[in-house]
Amino acid sequence: MVAKRKRLVLVAAVILVAGLSVTAYQHWRAAPDANQLTLYGNVDIREVYAAFYDSGRISQMLVQEGDAVHQGELIATLEQSRFADALAAANAQAANQQQILAALLAGSRPEQIAQAKAQMDALAVVYQNDASNYNRYAALAPHGAATIQQRDDAQATYLNAKRNYEAAKQVYILAVKGPRAEDIAAAQAAYDAAKASASLAAQEYNDAKLYAPANGIIEERVQEPGDMTSPSAPVYVIALTNPLWVRAYVPESDLGRIRLGMTASISTDSYPGKTYRGWVGYISPTAQFTPKTVETPDLRAQLVYQLRVYACDSQGQLQLGMPATVSIDLTQPQTAGAARGADVCGGANAPAT
Repeated sequence: MVAKRKRLVLVAAVILVAGLSVTAYQHWRAAPDANQLTLYGNVDIREVYAAFYDSGRISQMLVQEGDAVHQGELIATLEQSRFADALAAANAQAANQQQILAALLAGSRPEQIAQAKAQMDALAVVYQNDASNYNRYAALAPHGAATIQQRDDAQATYLNAKRNYEAAKQVYILAVKGPRAEDIAAAQAAYDAAKASASLAAQEYNDAKLYAPANGIIEERVQEPGDMTSPSAPVYVIALTNPLWVRAYVPESDLGRIRLGMTASISTDSYPGKTYRGWVGYISPTAQFTPKTVETPDLRAQLVYQLRVYACDSQGQLQLGMPATVSIDLTQPQTAGAARGADVCGGANAPAT
């Protein structure tokens, strides 16, 4: 009887110990790591809607959806004939105005001055002869030796010769002095305006080519060759590959445990066992309700703060909208707050912040 009682006590003790062990294990499994903060979010990137500066008909679309493009790479062109014609006309006008200005700045040539003087001297002789002839008729007319009509005709000829001489004299004086400062200034202004028009035409000619504004992936090819486009009509949608981040949300109770620049590790279900290095690059200054896209139902009713955890992804595996888990070691030293892409990603893959 005593032995049986001992066996019952022993069995009860074993059951109690086993139960306590299971409870402790379950508690250990359920208890969160106080030194590790786990957040949930989605991969987020920026998009660029690439469009031409001018309206026109698309001539070439040089990349396809899914192609990687580099900043400055030619990706589309407009029909350029009208832009080329406008540029040629503007350059010709600028060249013409330049020649006019150069002629004024150079002043009168010696040959021009000599020609003006010869013309003035010739008209001076005519003027003197006509003046003598008029004086003679004017003296004879009162005595009846010449008619009044002869005197009047001689006077008209004399006055015309005088006007011609005075005009030739002014031409000679201007030839010696050279162009006026006002004329030079006007020619300079006309040349500057022509140059500006030529520069604008050249810019419009170059704007008929569309270049990738940044490194990225062609997400959507919106238009095709032959389409009429305008500055308000995107030709491509480009997903920028740098920077790339995970948009996550932290409850207010955990907000004080993280700092800008803290390093983090990022994982996704798409690549099990693979982690990506990253760092906290942005903390929202205002709270919000957790968006419905976050895969944590227990957080959806809470006020949270948005984070951007920038990621190092040299192989381009992280895609827009991909669910991601972010783990932040809360024991990292205070100096970790200075971490940035060049430090975390090793320089070559450092996102631009």
